[in-house]
Amino acid sequence: MRRRTYIKKKRRVFTGRMRKRLLVLLLMFSMAFVVVVGAIVYYNFVRGDKYSQRVLAQNNYESITIPFKRGNIYDCNGSILATSTKVYNLVLEPKNILSSDRAEKATREAMNKYFGITADEMNEYLKDSESWYTVVRKKLTYDQVKDYQAYVKTSEGSLVTGVWLQDEYERNYPNNDLACHMLGFVVSGNEGIGGLEGGYNSYLNGQNGRTYSYLGKDNNLQKSLEAPVNGDSLVTTIDTETQRIVQKNCEEFEVEMKGAKHIAVLVMNPKNCEILALYNNHQYDCNDAYSMLPTKYQFEEAAGMSDEQFKAMAEGLSDDDKLKALNELWRNFVVSDSFEPGSTFKPFTISGAMEDGVISGDEQFFCDGVQHIADYDINCHNVYGHGMLTVSDALEYSCNDCLMQIAALEGSTIFDKYQVLYGFGQKTNIDIAGESSDEDLYSLVYHEDTLNPVELATSSFGQGVTVTMMQLGTAFCSVVNGGYYYQPHVVKQILDADGNVVRSYDKILVRRTISEDTSAKMGQILKEVVEEGTGKKAIVEGYEIGGKTGTAEKFPRGNGKYILSFIGFAPVSDPQVVIYCVVDEPGVPDQASSGAGTLLFNKIAEDLLPYMNVYRTGDASPTDAAMEEVAVPVFDGDAPDVSVAGSTAEENQDPNEEETTEETTEESIYDENYRAPVYDTSGNEGTYEE
Repeated sequence: MRRRTYIKKKRRVFTGRMRKRLLVLLLMFSMAFVVVVGAIVYYNFVRGDKYSQRVLAQNNYESITIPFKRGNIYDCNGSILATSTKVYNLVLEPKNILSSDRAEKATREAMNKYFGITADEMNEYLKDSESWYTVVRKKLTYDQVKDYQAYVKTSEGSLVTGVWLQDEYERNYPNNDLACHMLGFVVSGNEGIGGLEGGYNSYLNGQNGRTYSYLGKDNNLQKSLEAPVNGDSLVTTIDTETQRIVQKNCEEFEVEMKGAKHIAVLVMNPKNCEILALYNNHQYDCNDAYSMLPTKYQFEEAAGMSDEQFKAMAEGLSDDDKLKALNELWRNFVVSDSFEPGSTFKPFTISGAMEDGVISGDEQFFCDGVQHIADYDINCHNVYGHGMLTVSDALEYSCNDCLMQIAALEGSTIFDKYQVLYGFGQKTNIDIAGESSDEDLYSLVYHEDTLNPVELATSSFGQGVTVTMMQLGTAFCSVVNGGYYYQPHVVKQILDADGNVVRSYDKILVRRTISEDTSAKMGQILKEVVEEGTGKKAIVEGYEIGGKTGTAEKFPRGNGKYILSFIGFAPVSDPQVVIYCVVDEPGVPDQASSGAGTLLFNKIAEDLLPYMNVYRTGDASPTDAAMEEVAVPVFDGDAPDVSVAGSTAEENQDPNEEETTEETTEESIYDENYRAPVYDTSGNEGTYEE
């Protein structure tokens, strides 16, 4: 029998020391676990935002501006005068493009095929391999990008990486220089300069939108869109065809006159003082407002130069000289410049005297060719005298002598009362930029406290007093429309981006100037001026036209320089249009007798009245001999030290003074609350003209 042997297995016993060690290890692991959990909680809930931002930065977190579209400017018929066209900037992201050889190859090929970017150019753009944003092409049109946009939507094009098109808007003026001084222009940053662009800048501009890229909770890249708010649009009173008619005739007339310092025309609807057209002869292309070429007329040394030669000369000018020339070019003569109006001021003297009962209109006055007032002899333009004249005759013959007698009957109080009612020495508040302040304009007219006998006499026939075209045109509308002084305006409606009317402007009645009865009498007198008096050159056969000529001797007196003007309306029985033409220093030997303003009116009216469907009711013949308003020096012999409101003694006494002295008074200063921005030639930044 086999004997079994049993081996007793030794039992393992945990000693106290071993238990202590195990407890320590357990405690250490427990503490480590607590620390890990605490860290997770801390970094997720306490410092989570900070580390999320780091993660987003590493994942190309983006905030991209979406530009707004500046509002359009329309004429009264809905034709676009100014608009903003979408253009595109081509942006590369080198870091993404270089993320893989396959992506880089596809992107290089696409950039070369669709945008003509060579291999060398791409090498240069990709030098900064960490860059996320490099603009390589600016202001591409839709036609330049549409093929590329179609390509990237294909399976082959989907390989293109790190390329995108950034939207931008570029201001565009389809008619180039047409109505440039009315419109103004836009510089970088959507800053409107001059005209409607400047005056309505806050309406035309909108607000930029923005897209945000960020990581969501599931770590997917999310995008958020804040849509842009587009600007409001303007519907103006401007008629594009009326503006074309005016511009065409003025350009032809300037050639006939062999130039002029200024040629300006204002066309208004007298029933509400809407501006239908506004023209200054020194035009510029609103699409290229910083071109120096249109300033050529300002440089005597440029006479006879070709355009290329002048461009080369202009390159050598200092920045200050360039800015000075450009600001002179951009300046709106119709709104910003003041001058002595001459005889176009006489209707205001006569209508005021009639309205206040100083004269009835049936009186007669004797003209002997001169009035001796204080210590001075003040001439009529007919130094031999007109003899006995009625009130109507006084305006027909444009008799200074009779006007001085009528003003003397009025006295300074009544005379100034109607200056104020007619808005002289005040802002018209026209809604385009460039009008001087009330304070500055006030100093350009003699008022009751400064209307001494000599000043009263010369102001009565439009010498000594200074006005702007906008002031006189607006005042004249009230003379012929029944005595209603409306605020002149260019904007008829403001539309939001959806085409809804935000604001509407119609008749903005400021005050009454004269009664309808006085206005009707003045209309008939002004008709006689054209049909029987000094305005015969304005006659357009078949039309009933009224108006007044103006021949103002510029100062310093005796320099042979004149401003010729004519302001007329049609038809007399129911005025539909007022046309005011000013020719400053026509390029002819005898400026005073050229009748330049009247001739220009005739040219424009011949084309404009049929276009406006003004009916024919007149029978005066344009072939009748015209009565000339011959200009003679205002003063016979010595002149006062100061003969024009706002001028200085030195300016009046030196007939050989430089032209710049004259300009100091003839060009008004900008409103203290409005400073015409003077931008550098890049259009990026600027200061303000003092």
